[in-house]
Amino acid sequence: MQAAECTWTHFEMLRPFCFKSPSTTPLFFNFSKHFQKGYSDSSFFRSNWRISNYPSFMATISSVSTHKDPVSTHDATPNITHQPVQVAKRLEKFKTTIFTQMSMLAIKHGAINLGQGFPNFDDGKNQYARGYGVPDFNNAIAARFKKDTGLVIDPEKEVTVTSGCSEAIAATMLGLIDPGDEVILFAPFYDSYEATLSMAGAKVKCITLRPPDFAVPIDELKSTISKNTRAILINTPHNPTGKMFTREELNTIASLCIENDVLVFTDEVYDKLAFEMDHISMASLPGMYERTVTMNSLGKTFSLTGWKIGWAIAPPHLTWGVRQAHSFLTFATSTPMQYAATVALQAPDSYFAELKTDYMAKKAILVQGLKDVGFKVFPSSGTYFVVVDHTRFGLDNDIAFCEYLIKEVGVVAIPTSVFYLNPEDGKNLVRFTFCKDEETLRSAVERMKEKLKKK
Repeated sequence: MQAAECTWTHFEMLRPFCFKSPSTTPLFFNFSKHFQKGYSDSSFFRSNWRISNYPSFMATISSVSTHKDPVSTHDATPNITHQPVQVAKRLEKFKTTIFTQMSMLAIKHGAINLGQGFPNFDDGKNQYARGYGVPDFNNAIAARFKKDTGLVIDPEKEVTVTSGCSEAIAATMLGLIDPGDEVILFAPFYDSYEATLSMAGAKVKCITLRPPDFAVPIDELKSTISKNTRAILINTPHNPTGKMFTREELNTIASLCIENDVLVFTDEVYDKLAFEMDHISMASLPGMYERTVTMNSLGKTFSLTGWKIGWAIAPPHLTWGVRQAHSFLTFATSTPMQYAATVALQAPDSYFAELKTDYMAKKAILVQGLKDVGFKVFPSSGTYFVVVDHTRFGLDNDIAFCEYLIKEVGVVAIPTSVFYLNPEDGKNLVRFTFCKDEETLRSAVERMKEKLKKK
């Protein structure tokens, strides 16, 4: 059998995957045309993985040098006082799963594991991962977090790998929120927030961010926080508006949380898509790491939404609750994808710079096109979304407009009313995305110019 081969230099990867078997026609997974089109001149994307004998893929990739040593602690280490672990009442009676307990004892004592139901016919890279993540990937997440925020964290105690950020959100809500706890959201919000909070039995309080700048109404926030407020959920850069929370807004929110002993859950999946100001992670602000759960994922930054690889970073006393919920939601996340994701997180700074440059060009095409069509376009400082006012075209509300746009024009947008507790607040707004190739964006604009008329 021909030996497996995996070649790249200087972290070159992701364009495209090529799984090649000696006895079959090469099979190419061109999973990211975004990368292929935008980065053909980048050293990061000039080569691809060439892998012979696909079953050996994970054995080969596991040989890549990764952060196996503990993360250096010479930078800023969060100043965390010892605190009792926190976990929602629904999970208090549950301990570490019996499967994890028995398998850990098996490793410790060198026992033959006839307990947990995973086949041992391969090298293990296609079987269950450790519940909170493959060690190499946890280390890579911690190293990336240190580079981005300056904070040094323990990858074993403060990083939990999840099946996408959606699971990180669910595990955080179900693991740390009790029925009746108040949680503050900023509308419009990603619909998963309200759904998972409903599952947790939380009382949702909502503060509406309004166009054109979607600024945080600080006085309203101050009056909304009460003795029953358990957490504030922040998404920055913000889906669907593209707003980025300013340093002043984040500092004010941080002060209110410290003053009122409130947790913060931050969804930062678009952190590398920040166009007009630097992204600021709430956990990096003074006194905030110990009360923050930072959630992120691989999908948006690397155009790998189908991989569903995410993570939650939190101090140990909050990580316990997150991990308890995670254990009974998915138990573990795709093992082979974690090894591949480890390589992705080691991408050089030049990749992120090129990513931003490419998306800014796409954004310019869509924004100018929407203005030419006749939309009122609101500023977007981050993400790959743009929100517009559709009312010039005479439809009753956002849903009616989006249905008309699909049926009569042949273009899809998302009605934003679903992102508000009060749908009326979003009835005039729709969301477009520019995470498409330039030809697709131009074609959509031309269709709207031709068929969409102001009334």
